[in-house]
Amino acid sequence: MSTISDPDLFGGHRHPHPDYLHCTRCGTGEHILIHSLDPLPSPAQGLVVVTYSCEGCGGLHTQDASVSQVAAILNRPGPSAAADVLQFGGQYIHCGEPMHAAGSELRSVYSPVTTDTPAASFLGVYLSTRVLRCDCGFQMELPR
Repeated sequence: MSTISDPDLFGGHRHPHPDYLHCTRCGTGEHILIHSLDPLPSPAQGLVVVTYSCEGCGGLHTQDASVSQVAAILNRPGPSAAADVLQFGGQYIHCGEPMHAAGSELRSVYSPVTTDTPAASFLGVYLSTRVLRCDCGFQMELPR
């Protein structure tokens, strides 16, 4: 006996996720570029929250997807289906490898509007960042 009261509840699928990941706006999966994967707020086996952009319609979307749906996109032949940097949980991945910490920086958020010497001293506002680096030499800074 099935625990699903109406097997056609999900448009003919026996589960709420179709066999392929597709853009919720334009309906195709051809142009999806994955940016991040996160666990669901209430963990469910085999499901993640995926954030992606669609190069077809220009939209940025977040939705639940199965691990196999995400793997099908990431394993497509041709140009990478992942953004230049893929965030997976707490890790940032570039060139297929996790990036490693390369230090920290203290950046001023003040940018002078003029090249004239300021008459008064401005209070400094600084942002602490962590620097992540890939083995290929790519690096990025993230706020702490």
